[in-house]
Amino acid sequence: MNIKKYLVVLPGIILAFVLYTLSQGFNNILGIELLGYEKSPISTAMIAILLGMFFGNVFKIRESFLKGLDFTQKYILKLGIICLGIQLKPFEFLEFGKIAIPLIIICIISVLIVIKLLIKKLKIPTRMAYLISIGSTVCGTTAIMATAPVISAKKNEVSYAIANITLFGILSMLIYPYFANFYFESEPLLIGLFLGTSIHETSQVAAAGLIYDQQFNSPETLNIATVTKLIRNTFLIIMIPLFAFLYNRGKTTERKYSIKDIFPYFVLGFVAMIIIRNLGDLMYSNNYKWSATIEGIQLFSKIFLTMAMAAIGLSTNLKEIKNMGYKPFVVGFISMATVGLVCITTIELYLSYFN
Repeated sequence: MNIKKYLVVLPGIILAFVLYTLSQGFNNILGIELLGYEKSPISTAMIAILLGMFFGNVFKIRESFLKGLDFTQKYILKLGIICLGIQLKPFEFLEFGKIAIPLIIICIISVLIVIKLLIKKLKIPTRMAYLISIGSTVCGTTAIMATAPVISAKKNEVSYAIANITLFGILSMLIYPYFANFYFESEPLLIGLFLGTSIHETSQVAAAGLIYDQQFNSPETLNIATVTKLIRNTFLIIMIPLFAFLYNRGKTTERKYSIKDIFPYFVLGFVAMIIIRNLGDLMYSNNYKWSATIEGIQLFSKIFLTMAMAAIGLSTNLKEIKNMGYKPFVVGFISMATVGLVCITTIELYLSYFN
């Protein structure tokens, strides 16, 4: 067993944890000491993202931290999402899912149609448009990286698409929790569906849900947003083969892809945690130790997610985004706006039909 292989990620993980601790400290000073609230109304996750972006762009992050920051974004984030499952029960998962799936399908189809029209108007490469569209509709960077090989995307096209998703994802992550609270009049189900469907990355949805929870004291919204996003992630299984077919049709060879490689397995961990919660409630109802265990896992979930937010902030290079050119960002902005508007319209139609 090569211990050095594992130790190399420690500096970045520690840095993310330090930023989490710093963010929590700032939050307590601002919200409790200065503003006088019993519990700070400011989101620790938002402070972590903004602090990360500040330090990541003012100072050069040392090479020794990069692997750990990448590990935090990929794996500690997923661990945090898995731990979130302890807050849900199976029937809640099914209840959100039956509403979320039609909403996700409508949003995906709408964005694909809009981007198809934009390719002709703005004359950007088809491959880049495909990458931006799957990143906007399914699961951000993960979807882009998984799709790139099957459509023979170039490195600069992948970079543009990822920068695009990062920029608009961060904007929506910071703005949408407040907009949704105003527009949907503090209704957890509708806000959770909106955040889970309209924001690009899994990490960004988790951050937006956490910001909303911490700002408006609504763990239910965080649960619904997370479930909606995890359902959305599984659409990779359909979308990547579809994009491979659309891009390669008429050509003699098609790129191969593997469902095993693209399936988001941490979704299974999330579902397993829901089952554990349900079984625990049946066997240990009204048991102090079981209640304390649930609270502990919930706390770890928020720590892991906030660490991931700090790592994302540290890894966001604003200069690189600035130098990417404007056309792909027009597509990205229109994609973000389309998903948001279609989501709002579909939710309004759902309300008018069922109420």
